[in-house]
Amino acid sequence: MKILLLFFIPLCIFAKVHYAKVEPYESIILKASVSALVIDVALDAEGSVVDQKRIIYLDDRLDKINLKTSNEKLLVLHETLKRQESYFKRIDKLKTASTNQKDNAFYSLSSAKTQYLDMQYKIAQLEDSIEKKSLVLNDKYLYKLLVRTGDFVAPGSPLAQVADVSKAKLVLFLEPDELESIEEKIVYLDGIKTEYKVNKVWKVADEKFISSYRAEIYVSAPKEMFSKLLKVEIK
Repeated sequence: MKILLLFFIPLCIFAKVHYAKVEPYESIILKASVSALVIDVALDAEGSVVDQKRIIYLDDRLDKINLKTSNEKLLVLHETLKRQESYFKRIDKLKTASTNQKDNAFYSLSSAKTQYLDMQYKIAQLEDSIEKKSLVLNDKYLYKLLVRTGDFVAPGSPLAQVADVSKAKLVLFLEPDELESIEEKIVYLDGIKTEYKVNKVWKVADEKFISSYRAEIYVSAPKEMFSKLLKVEIK
């Protein structure tokens, strides 16, 4: 009789046991957007959470000089544009002004506007370049700096490996039968029932584990260290 009762116990209680490391929610490699010489790196910040701090400084000296002169030129161009606008409005209303005079005034105004807008665009480019040459982290974990002072980087060069440790994730590889009604199942960590759910499931089988599907569970960030191995059961 006991054997028969065991036979009818739902198979779902015999959940497969998985083991997963507590990983940072996201890990990325930051890359250079511009070409420049590395002036300074914050080596002391490696292995810590960095907030509102520059970790890499690329040479922006020429950009800043160019920006200063460009802003000065913009002021001159602005005055020129105002005068051309005033002149065009005045001559355009004169009945005694020839068509040729009015056309010349219009072309002069158009040229002044073009020069003014071009300079504004140049200034925006310089400001963007200067901003990209100071790599600042906002509440991110700096795992490793990939450049050193004196290096020259080009667009696409790896600069630093950083992670979002504000929360964590567990990566599992589940078999097809485990995915049935996955949204209703309960997650147990080290044998303890939790409120966590499987947050994301890949719809295509994994390239390495060809009969399994990658899944992620998002959990609270550990108070101490990441990479702890947890026993995971989903049932």
